[in-house]
Amino acid sequence: MERKRRTSLKDLAERLGVSIATISRALRDSHEVSPAMREKVKLLAEQLNYRPNPFAQGLRTEGPKAIGVVLPNLVTHYYAAVLDGIEDFAIRNGYTVISANSHEDQQREAAAIDNFINLHVGGIIACLSQQTSQYNHFLEANKLGIPLVFFARTCMQDRFSSVTGDGDVAAQRATEHLIDTGSRRIAFIGGPNHLDMVQRRKHGYLEALRENRLPIDRDIICCDLIDKERVRQTVVALLRSDNRPDAILAFNDIIMYAVFETVKELGLRIPEDVAIIGFSDSETSRLVTPKLSVIQDQAHLQGERACDLLLRQINGDTEIVHEQIPMLLQIRESSAKK
Repeated sequence: MERKRRTSLKDLAERLGVSIATISRALRDSHEVSPAMREKVKLLAEQLNYRPNPFAQGLRTEGPKAIGVVLPNLVTHYYAAVLDGIEDFAIRNGYTVISANSHEDQQREAAAIDNFINLHVGGIIACLSQQTSQYNHFLEANKLGIPLVFFARTCMQDRFSSVTGDGDVAAQRATEHLIDTGSRRIAFIGGPNHLDMVQRRKHGYLEALRENRLPIDRDIICCDLIDKERVRQTVVALLRSDNRPDAILAFNDIIMYAVFETVKELGLRIPEDVAIIGFSDSETSRLVTPKLSVIQDQAHLQGERACDLLLRQINGDTEIVHEQIPMLLQIRESSAKK
């Protein structure tokens, strides 16, 4: 079936025998157009189901009311919740949100930033893909005067504002909880080491071990791709070793659920054989058996705060701000041996 073409300003102008500029002014209730013509234009627009193009309007006024958001993996609960927070705050302030999923790929991330530039968005919120180690695409946007705020995984903190969780503090508290409830050989499974988010959480884990005088064994600190199958292979190798860990701290929800499934596949008990705690806001964590202990990111709040920082920059604030959102430790059944 042939798709019906959208009604344009040109269509309205041709039907009424006036200029496109007159139609545009009439729809904006400009005093330059007579009340009778304004009424006539609006009636025809309604009859032909005319819908304005916000991007075209933004290009004409050089004040687009849209922001771009690029996320590494939109199907995970954390990133979906951050985006929800961004959208809630943006809508309350009259902005539209355009989101892009980099799929943890630096080239897709760079293409998304390029698209946002071409769309003349008012600003950009970004979280680095796990592959990203070059930042030229962000510098290009910055050079063009486009405000940019990072969340979770950040870079160039001397140049860009950011919103992160207090991952070092949260990881330390979670590791101390595992120690206090009977675990002694605690593994850390994280993402790529070059990500600042991984560095913060690993630092907190190591501090807890040091403060409790437990040995640091690099063989059970596994930082690799955030990939379910890769995590599964890592967990199998760890738990089939002669000196297997008795607890695992998981960097995020993808890793946590991969750990949980693999431990169960191997026939081990949670938490008696292997205690588990991970970073996640997902409701699923309390629906599985045993219920999973988690460090809650407060993802929705992170999204709201990132959007607030961006809109402040769009409105002329040039201060570089690094805001930390406290994470919440939610203890359930999967972590306490005692």
